[in-house]
Amino acid sequence: MKVSIVIACKKNNPYLEECLKHCLQLDYPDYEILVLPDEGFSYTHPRIRIIPTGEITPPAKRNKVLGIASGELLAFIDDDAYPEKNWLKRGRDYFHESEIAAIGGPAITPQEDSLRQFASGLVYESFLVSDGFTYRYRPEKIREVDDYPSCNFIVRREIFEALGGFKTNFWPGEDTFLCLEISKKFHKKILYVPEAIVYHHRRHLFFPHLKQVSHYALHRGYFAKRFPETSLRLSYFIPSLFFLILIFSGFMGLFYQPFKFLFLSFISFYLLVIFFFSIFKISPLRKRCELFFLLFLGIILTHFIYGIYFLKGLFSKKMKEEK
Repeated sequence: MKVSIVIACKKNNPYLEECLKHCLQLDYPDYEILVLPDEGFSYTHPRIRIIPTGEITPPAKRNKVLGIASGELLAFIDDDAYPEKNWLKRGRDYFHESEIAAIGGPAITPQEDSLRQFASGLVYESFLVSDGFTYRYRPEKIREVDDYPSCNFIVRREIFEALGGFKTNFWPGEDTFLCLEISKKFHKKILYVPEAIVYHHRRHLFFPHLKQVSHYALHRGYFAKRFPETSLRLSYFIPSLFFLILIFSGFMGLFYQPFKFLFLSFISFYLLVIFFFSIFKISPLRKRCELFFLLFLGIILTHFIYGIYFLKGLFSKKMKEEK
């Protein structure tokens, strides 16, 4: 099977250069690389095609490969990620089964990331933050999924074309919409494959990380009512419920002693859980003191930001991308 690797980006940058370098080292016989920047730039290699798109969103950029890509499979990867050598080989093996429409693999934090980036990765792969979705950030057992991020996503071209591409301006969230369309219209499987690995550079803790979290939460909250088939799940509501319980018990504690006790007990238990989890998580790693502080505070702030923005999305009439 020929594969078309699709990379949406704003412009050429060091992460993209790294991504292309590793893509060209893939152990796979037949593939092309389609790069979709705002404006064209020069890159001389027979496998690489630069396709300028103008200033549009990543899903709109990826749709530009419709009618251009020659591969039977489309392999989406972010420009700030790079593939493991056997990425395509491991992914392709599962497409011999006709019921498989797409596969996704883990996006692992690279060891060379800075301390604050590495801490961001630890926050994401923590079950205290990602709950049942930790497999997106580290290799776990193979499973069928119904929603998967487009930073490491391989789909049959014929299905992508039949759907008209992402067919949405949502970003982030375009991948949720695509996966839902695949399951509703084709009734085929999307498989999580732990061997199909890419390495994904993280945003720095704290502000860039939290800004990304706010975008995820805003769209997931909106999708919970708009696309309940895959987004109306208790795990997505937990940070918001925690935030509301905290506010309610804290306010009531100003007037009623039992609520004050409840508030203090709740906060103490919450902080102790994160404290001991952070110690356990960083114990085999270097720079433990710095990582402990970053992980401990990073999990707390991620919970609060996600909880607040999820509620904002839940009560929003529409997203700014919808016109």
